[in-house]
Amino acid sequence: MAEKLTAPKGTYDILPEDQPRRRWLADKAADVFQRYGYGRLDTPMFEETRLFTRGVGESTDIVRKEMYTFQDLGGRSMTLRPEGTAPAARAYVEHGFKTKPQPVKFWYHWAMFRYESPQSGRYRQHYQFGIEAFGSDSPALDAEAIGVLATLYREIGLRQVDLRLNSMGCRECRPGYVESLRRFLEERGSELCADCRERTALNPLRTFDCKVEGCRQVLTAAPRLPDSLCPACKDHHDTVKAYLALQGIDYLEDHTLVRGMDYYTRTTFEFQSPVLGAQSGVGGGGRYDNLVESIGGTDVPGVGFGTGVERILLALERSGVEVPEPPRPAAYVVAVDEASRREAFRLAHELRTTGTKVELDYLGRSVKGQMKQAAGSRAHYAAILGEQELAEGSVTVRDMSTGAEERLLWEQAKAKIVSGPETARGDDDL
Repeated sequence: MAEKLTAPKGTYDILPEDQPRRRWLADKAADVFQRYGYGRLDTPMFEETRLFTRGVGESTDIVRKEMYTFQDLGGRSMTLRPEGTAPAARAYVEHGFKTKPQPVKFWYHWAMFRYESPQSGRYRQHYQFGIEAFGSDSPALDAEAIGVLATLYREIGLRQVDLRLNSMGCRECRPGYVESLRRFLEERGSELCADCRERTALNPLRTFDCKVEGCRQVLTAAPRLPDSLCPACKDHHDTVKAYLALQGIDYLEDHTLVRGMDYYTRTTFEFQSPVLGAQSGVGGGGRYDNLVESIGGTDVPGVGFGTGVERILLALERSGVEVPEPPRPAAYVVAVDEASRREAFRLAHELRTTGTKVELDYLGRSVKGQMKQAAGSRAHYAAILGEQELAEGSVTVRDMSTGAEERLLWEQAKAKIVSGPETARGDDDL
């Protein structure tokens, strides 16, 4: 017997029964994003590695430890997409969006790939919704991006989320802060873990990402970035908060919130849910005013966010939010005998061409077995075809909720099924 193969560690299959709630969530997200003026963007699943080393930052854990990188047959280094902002920025530059009315606003629903330890709701292949807006440095746009994500969470019923907010400063004020933080960390180096000692040399801001309790205790006494903001960054941050107030959005200031990419400037934010435990982040993002320039474009500001589909679904489940049930079949077509099977197939086909969801037996089950399948499928009706129905050109239609039956002519039966209660249409696949 051949070895049984399974999905790679840290990945998972999205089964047919999982699809309806993902489709529901995707439809909700698309509606919210489009309402705010964002248009859908899709980019290749893999990009040149240098897009991420230059855009995300060589000192980040994503680039140093988590990327799936390979050499293609042409000898080029390629990487499976670990995050969405750099590819969106590359598309903005490559397709000349700088010449179009600004800001240019994208949304996406993409698979992401990171080699990290699998945890509840975190996988090596996972899916994200995100938005990116290029071409404006207005703090109102930062607040809009936060408002888009807050709206999505609210409209899907995810209430248990807290917004954390910070400012990362800019090219003018951040370097001085980074040096003061590095000096502090070097003085306390013996109290830090090996990763944080390495981060101290490469990028001290990354130490705020550490989950080791000893390091977190040391960092409580570290210099605070908000205390080092230049007047322009402080004004920007204050204005963002004013626009959040206009939307009725509450927040907590968190000076340790630095996110995981080096491209962030000024606003950073994250929505966290206590139901997710220690890894509480559901989604977040911020401003990245130097990213487009770093990958070969002109000096174009931007802001956006990413939010994990699996994290959202897990938070909804743990919060007790009921996701709508998938559409029920309108009918299950039952063939009483072998002579009826072709007509049962024809009836199912004709109903499906109207956009109606219909199930049919393909295993030669008995009438009793087919009726059991009809009940299990949650179909509204059983459409029964036997010798008498074939002779009359009729169909016996049974209401599965009441058991009431009526024999109708073929076209009348079709009309009843199509217009029946809560008739389900379409498929459930993403």
